[in-house]
Amino acid sequence: MATTRKARSTARPDEEAGEDSLPPEAEAPGAEAAAGDLRVLKKYPNRRLYDTRISGYITLADVKQMVLDHERFIVRDAKTGEDLTRSILLQIILEEESGGLPMFSEQMLAQVIRYYGHTMQGLMGNYLEQTMQSFVELQNRFADQLRAGGPPPGAEAWAPFMNLQNPLMQNLMGPYLDSSKTLFQQMQEQMQKQTETLFGGRFPGAPGGSGR
Repeated sequence: MATTRKARSTARPDEEAGEDSLPPEAEAPGAEAAAGDLRVLKKYPNRRLYDTRISGYITLADVKQMVLDHERFIVRDAKTGEDLTRSILLQIILEEESGGLPMFSEQMLAQVIRYYGHTMQGLMGNYLEQTMQSFVELQNRFADQLRAGGPPPGAEAWAPFMNLQNPLMQNLMGPYLDSSKTLFQQMQEQMQKQTETLFGGRFPGAPGGSGR
């Protein structure tokens, strides 16, 4: 019996350990677990995630809940220290997209893939990020307006709110539209530079070109 307990206590998480096996930091949490508000998660070769704050293993569903709770965290490779946060977030998105209510259509995913390696990849990434941020801000401001005016309106009352000619919607959509306009202008400028580079500024009809 004593031999069995010893085997469990010395098992490392990078081995295919049992459910009750914990890494060394479980016995004496290091500075990582208590460093600021950033929650440190470690991923081991056996694909398990270890939370240094609670000194225990967690699941991908737990990480998703951290995202929903707006909790700051980082996922690191237990051996190399490499930041794996993006990889884990992509896993969560993959699980959600594989469910019954996907957010992205096949066409949209294909369009995103086509921008990888493209000269405008960085600009497109920036555009998507700023568009998402603007949408979140719009959603929050709209919710604040509803809270200030009482209970949420019924379906029939949403129509005037969604009318872009409505002063309230113009105020809410202003930052979003300005941001989109700026990014669109940047995309036009980049496309113009690419055209001038390829055709020496002599491409017929190209902005800035002589057309001769």
